[in-house]
Order: sequence, then structure tokens, then C-alpha cells
Amino acid sequence: MKDLFAQIINTMGEDLERPGLVDTPERAAKAYAYLTKGYKQTVEEVVNDALFPSDSTDMVIVKDIELYSMCEHHMLPFIGKAHVGYLPQGKVLGLSKVARIVDMYSRRLQIQEQLSSQIANTILEVTDAAGVAVIIEAKHLCMMMRGVEKQNSLMRSSCMLGQFRESAATRAEFLSLIK
Repeated sequence: MKDLFAQIINTMGEDLERPGLVDTPERAAKAYAYLTKGYKQTVEEVVNDALFPSDSTDMVIVKDIELYSMCEHHMLPFIGKAHVGYLPQGKVLGLSKVARIVDMYSRRLQIQEQLSSQIANTILEVTDAAGVAVIIEAKHLCMMMRGVEKQNSLMRSSCMLGQFRESAATRAEFLSLIK
């Protein structure tokens, strides 16, 4: 990747020998490797058996999980937060694992709509919950820095599964609790 970044910088017309750019291809390669580290992670590694028996069937919510991802169309960042809720049925997921699942999928080239769905479906699969809800709010630099250049735009996406989709009351409770 280092050589490819050098080629990109050179194609822009920059001088790779300029002091500020000498180490940039290597730094950029390391940065992109970090920003896309989700490709090297699996759900099993992230969850790491952090499922615990529980009699609770009440809604569990983790809100305001900050996320940083890269738009797969322009390879520019989108930055925001995820709100995740689920209805346990016999087992709960370790709290930090919810955030780690968000991070694993965020650290891939992504579209926000798909990200919401991947998080929700993974939590449903891992926990066998009665329902899962995910709402993501994010600002997209591809929309802010180029093209339409709308600085105050915010995209919201959601994925509602199980009881969150089927029950208006459950969905309304989730929405009121993340406000």
C-alpha cells in the first residue's frame, strides 16, 4: 500500500522528496490499515465468549457509541454515533462487546445503511435476542467536503429486527430512551 500511496501523491503532482512528504506514503498506509482493521476481525474474536446467562428480558441499550468509518464510494470518512438496543432471551452480551461489534463493522469500507444492518443482524445472531434495534447518526465528509458541500447535513439510518419491528410500543420505548 505504501507504494500505491507514493504513486497517488506523485500523480497529484507533488514531490515525494519534499520534507513534509518523505514519510507520508508509509504513514498513509499505516493509517488506512488501521482505518480498515475490521476486515481482519471476526465476530467470534470480538465477542470472545462474553455471553452471560440472564433472566432479564428487559431492554438493554448502549447509546452514543462513537464510530468512525470510510465511505466505500469515495474513501472519505463518515463520523457519528450508534445507538443499539436488544431484548435478551436467556443471555446478555458483555457491554463492551456491543461497542466492539460497532467498531468491527465501522472499520471497513462501508455505507451507513449496510452498517446499521450488519450490527443489528450480528447482535441478533450472537444473542438470540427477541429483537434488536440500531440507529446510526453520522456526518459524511464525502457530502461535506466535495460535491454538494452541505456542512450541516446528518444522515440517520436504522435497522429494527424482531420485536422492535413488530411492536410499535417496543420501538417507541427504544426511541424515547435514546433521546
